[in-house]
Amino acid sequence: MRRALFSGVIVGAVWLLALPAQALARGEFDPTDEFEQHEWVSIHLGPLDLSITKAVVYLMLGSVLTIAICLVLMRGRTLNRRQTVGEQVYEIAQVQIAEQGLPSKAIGRWFPYVTTLLLFIFVVNLIGFIPLPLTGETWHGVPVWGIYAATSSLSVTLALALLTFAFTHIEGVRWNGPVRYFKSWIPEAPKPLLALIVPLEIIGQFMRLLSLSVRLFANMLAGHILILTFIGLMFILEAVYLAPLVLPVATVFYLFEVIIVVGIQAFIFAALSAIYIGSAIEPEH
Repeated sequence: MRRALFSGVIVGAVWLLALPAQALARGEFDPTDEFEQHEWVSIHLGPLDLSITKAVVYLMLGSVLTIAICLVLMRGRTLNRRQTVGEQVYEIAQVQIAEQGLPSKAIGRWFPYVTTLLLFIFVVNLIGFIPLPLTGETWHGVPVWGIYAATSSLSVTLALALLTFAFTHIEGVRWNGPVRYFKSWIPEAPKPLLALIVPLEIIGQFMRLLSLSVRLFANMLAGHILILTFIGLMFILEAVYLAPLVLPVATVFYLFEVIIVVGIQAFIFAALSAIYIGSAIEPEH
């Protein structure tokens, strides 16, 4: 009985911490407010805006945690539980991602990159569902806790996709030479059709950039908006009696996002990056 009561208190506290500050204002709530970026530290170098915002802080935190996880899981001389977990992560990255998408001659060079993508995106996605006092707002002088995913910002996912896009074509030219590589974009077809096929192939190359960035961005943005909307519904309607209905639904969806979507999106981004780089290195395949 005590254990069940304690668990209920913990779950309730987590949900209260996850509530956006706007939801606490009776009848006023807009879930998109959580994704607004405000300058915490203003840094401007000419036309470049390098200011530190909430998204930047989450990316910094994700980078530090990714490095820490790698050091904890991958280092050590004696086999233990944490090294077992590290081996499982390593095996997924090597067997399911690198070996499936990269040619054997390029695995040694690009395995660290796709593995880093897998871990970094997974960590950034995961901490986006953990309530943290990084909203930039206060309530009676106390920092407001909330959830936010840096990958719900298109500029973040686009920057990650640009890395893969650039590496793909750099490797294609490096392994095949510019003439052979760009010639591989032209399929065997009757010459009258090439005027239509070649532009479509070029557009397809840039569509890879959009598909990588928008897929991750849209999934994380939609997940967070739905969770915030479920919780904020009580405050919008000013009906606390909806809590027994809203909170279980929001909890189930929250667990679905944390357990399934977070890992799948990281895996897909890393796997597609490996496939794109591999197809550029061996375009005939």
